[in-house]
Amino acid sequence: MQHILSYVVIAVFGLLFVGTDPVLAAGTEDTAVNTETGAEAYAQAKAAIYVKDYAAALPILAKLTTDEPGNADAWNLYGFSNRKLGNMDDAAMAYEAALKINPDHLGALEYQGEMYVETGKLDKAKANLETLKGLCGECEEYEDLAKALGAAS
Repeated sequence: MQHILSYVVIAVFGLLFVGTDPVLAAGTEDTAVNTETGAEAYAQAKAAIYVKDYAAALPILAKLTTDEPGNADAWNLYGFSNRKLGNMDDAAMAYEAALKINPDHLGALEYQGEMYVETGKLDKAKANLETLKGLCGECEEYEDLAKALGAAS
C-alpha cells in the first residue's frame, strides 16, 4: 500500500510540475523537451526527485535520454539521480553527456562539481567552480558548489 501511495504522490507532483520550474539548482533547465510525452516524463522525474525518490526517477530518465539523446536537462537529472544513489560512474557519464550537448549548462557544471567533491577530485571541482564564475558570476550554482568545496576543505 505504501508503494502505491509513493506512485500517487509522484504522479500528483508530476502534474503540478508540468510547465513549472524545478526545485533544483537554478539554470538546470536550458533545453526544451521535444515531445509532449517527453515533457510529461520529465515532470514525473522531477517530481520523484523532489520527494527524493531517485530510484523512481532513474528509469524515467533512462527512457527520456534514449528517446531524446540531445536533451541536456534530462542527462543532467539522470546524473543527479545516479549521484544521489551512489552510482558515480553512471553519474559521471550522464554529466559528460549533458556538457557535451551544452558546455555552459550551469546545473550540470554544479552537479558534476559536487560529484567531484564527493569523490575527492577537488581540483576538478575547483575547475568547474571557475567555469561557473566565468559564465554566471556568483550565481546560485556557483555559490552551491563553493559551499560544497568549502565543506570539503
